[in-house]
Amino acid sequence: MKRIAILGSTGSIGTQALDIISKNRDKYTVTALSCADRIEELSKQIELFRPEMISVAREESARMLQGRFKGLEVYFGEEGLNTIAESNCDILLNSLMGIRGLEPTYRALKRGTDIAFANKETLVAGGDIIMRAARESGALMLPVDSEHSAIFQCLQGNLNTPVRRIILTASGGPFLGFNRKQLESVTPQMALKHPKWRMGKKISIDSATMMNKGLEVIEAKWLFDIYENNIDVAVHPQSIIHSMVEYEDSSIIAQLGLPDMRIPISYAFSYPNRLVSNDMPSLNFFETASKLTFEKPDTKTFRCLDLAYKAVSAGTAYTVVLNAANEILVEAFLEGRIGFIDIQENIERILNAARISSVESIDDIMALDRETRIDTKRIF
Repeated sequence: MKRIAILGSTGSIGTQALDIISKNRDKYTVTALSCADRIEELSKQIELFRPEMISVAREESARMLQGRFKGLEVYFGEEGLNTIAESNCDILLNSLMGIRGLEPTYRALKRGTDIAFANKETLVAGGDIIMRAARESGALMLPVDSEHSAIFQCLQGNLNTPVRRIILTASGGPFLGFNRKQLESVTPQMALKHPKWRMGKKISIDSATMMNKGLEVIEAKWLFDIYENNIDVAVHPQSIIHSMVEYEDSSIIAQLGLPDMRIPISYAFSYPNRLVSNDMPSLNFFETASKLTFEKPDTKTFRCLDLAYKAVSAGTAYTVVLNAANEILVEAFLEGRIGFIDIQENIERILNAARISSVESIDDIMALDRETRIDTKRIF
């Protein structure tokens, strides 16, 4: 029986993870849950899964839940997330959005807890520090993103075989084929309509700008210990091949499946085994095989992917700046304060103006993150 704690239990990843757990009660138990503001949804999860502890964003919400659920340990704020991260569990699923997912991951790794991670910022901002902590403690970093889970699966049985390159697939988002002029009139409502995946607002916008794929390149560099120059991106609108690994003998191994996040979540939970999933349909290979297409990404129109490559080549401090600026600019776009094209334009400007020394610790990363957010907000 694996004990699982979930940071971000009311989000898309968190709710799908709980769906998997609910169908495998003989294998998993929920020890802790966290959310920001969806208190009523969290209350329903507490009633169904009976965790030992929870954490919410605000103190008033914590007090209300403490009164509603007697005997439940209730925490709030950043310290609440860290308390859950350091609690007694076998796997911490980190599906938080943003840089606040970094420190809980680090703390969990330091105590030897395996991480099922769907929080990109963990490796984008702190890849070197995080992977060093994982190596020192022996804890596993189990990817939940469909692309990194695919690579992770393609590596099984070949862990001592040198890799020539990783090929990350990208759906292309809702604006595949758009030119720069068309992007200038994109609205938040348009950008939130992803053609394949059901995701939160921020990651949906990142998919539309292709920053999401850029962040995944940075993640892959650290997670799989490979140079960014050996990571390619292929636009694959059907989202059937989730990523590929090419070995030194030119063999390419790919992981295929229908676009369903429950597959990588369940693999992270069950690794090194696999769960029986009778409720998930099988891929009809004969209907889909002739329809699979691939093309190179248009990095002249969608600049964010190229900016991510440049940032990771420049060093960790630049990926911290890239991530922080992007978060603030995406928020501004969703609020209607800047245009869609302004996201990549301002990220490029901020990176070009950056003069940064190296970062050595979590505190250094958080300080640079705060500074970048302040500087980015001055733009608009």
